[in-house]
Amino acid sequence: QVQLVESGGGLVQPGGSLRLSCAVSGRIFSIKAMGWYRQAPGKRRELVARITVGGRTDYVDSVKGRFTISGDNAKNTVNLQMNSLKPEDTAVYFCNADLYAVLGRSDDYWGQGTQVTVSS
Repeated sequence: QVQLVESGGGLVQPGGSLRLSCAVSGRIFSIKAMGWYRQAPGKRRELVARITVGGRTDYVDSVKGRFTISGDNAKNTVNLQMNSLKPEDTAVYFCNADLYAVLGRSDDYWGQGTQVTVSS
């Protein structure tokens, strides 16, 4: 019953901004961490940004200074503010959650993905 639903993707010109959101629903005991991954055509899926329940963040080097990840523990949501977008940011972005759906064991859950296209 655990579900992750992403929103906010779309088409934007280089230098523009987008804000992605991800909401977790279902039977969960707690969330350990959440993050955003992306996969471009012909490339492997990579971690873009991650945030722990304590608020600690990590970013892939290529987005540092441009992207900001944030979360709301009370609402079980995570956001990714993307500024100064580049064509190489074009990819399907996936929300990921490391959470306890069953007491005593944490597992990874994934959203369906949302398309981000940066093009003039």
